[in-house]
Amino acid sequence: MTTVAEILKSKPSAQIHSVAPTDTVLTALRLMSDKGIGALLVMQGEQIAGIFTERDYARKVVLLGRSSGDTPISEVMTRAVRFVHPDQTAEQCMALMTDHRLRHLPVIDAENGGLVGLVSIGDLVKSVISAQQFIIEQMEQYITGSHR
Repeated sequence: MTTVAEILKSKPSAQIHSVAPTDTVLTALRLMSDKGIGALLVMQGEQIAGIFTERDYARKVVLLGRSSGDTPISEVMTRAVRFVHPDQTAEQCMALMTDHRLRHLPVIDAENGGLVGLVSIGDLVKSVISAQQFIIEQMEQYITGSHR
């Protein structure tokens, strides 16, 4: 089973993008657009204060008629952030995401509590597909007798 640590290593960019609670929604949206991502961690120093996602924007800004340029992230971010540890499996993450309707999970080091990354549902699906493809190739080789 693939672990979160393995998924993070395989990501092209392990950089974690974040904003401060005092930043505006517009600042966050620009960063998300520039980086081609759907969520940002909201950091208060070294601590996770929340997460801001496209869903937060749609439901808490657009639908409520708020101004992106005047609304601080702290007013619309999701405060209850679920997280995982590097040794957890892709399957455990997908179950957590499914149960709680999440698309992003911060990865926290189990020993020191430090932030080590962020995994998305896309990262997990890619990992599972890759693992299944490997199994299929192994089975095909076994069936055809072309062992390497």
